[in-house]
Amino acid sequence: MREAFRVELDELIGDLARMTRLGGRMITNASTALHQVDLALTELVIADDLEMTARCDATLRRCVTLLALQAPVATDLRVVVVAMRATDDLRRMGSLAHHIAKVVRLRHPNPIIPGSIRPMFARMGMLASQFAEDAATAIDHRDALSGDRLAEADDEVDLLRRRLFSILFAEDWEHGVEAAIDASLIGRYYERFADHAVAIARQVCYLATGRMLVGH
Repeated sequence: MREAFRVELDELIGDLARMTRLGGRMITNASTALHQVDLALTELVIADDLEMTARCDATLRRCVTLLALQAPVATDLRVVVVAMRATDDLRRMGSLAHHIAKVVRLRHPNPIIPGSIRPMFARMGMLASQFAEDAATAIDHRDALSGDRLAEADDEVDLLRRRLFSILFAEDWEHGVEAAIDASLIGRYYERFADHAVAIARQVCYLATGRMLVGH
């Protein structure tokens, strides 16, 4: 009975890593849709968000059942706690990629990002995708140091967003209010996506050591 329980916990951890990679795929597709004004990709992201929500709901139900029937303690309990906390971050990651896709769909067939700031958005999208993959790898290997590494890397995303704001609110911005609002929102979505990936990596530190990292 106990061996079966441990197998179920391992499967739970594996599912978290796969869901985190799903989030990474969603933000990658949303970013590609943004730059190529690809309506088919926006629909794929929106469909994947439905899958992410369903998988998060199923994971929470699974965790509640494990708590009720197995009464886990010590490391086993940390696995369940991390899974429950991570599902909230994963749900938000899916929603944020969905938000980007919805902006693209709303403006289609018109491009959203002016050429002057496209490289910044390309970099933010690449970093967000990489953070999701790094968080998933951290889950796979129960890497206790991944949270610190991702938090340091996340500083670049914050810097890019501040630089973006300085451009959008500069007097020589010539692309209108609507474009500035869209760019501001999308920049925020990327920033929050990265924050949630960092939060998942921090949960891995708690899983591996029992020590919860906060802030950076």
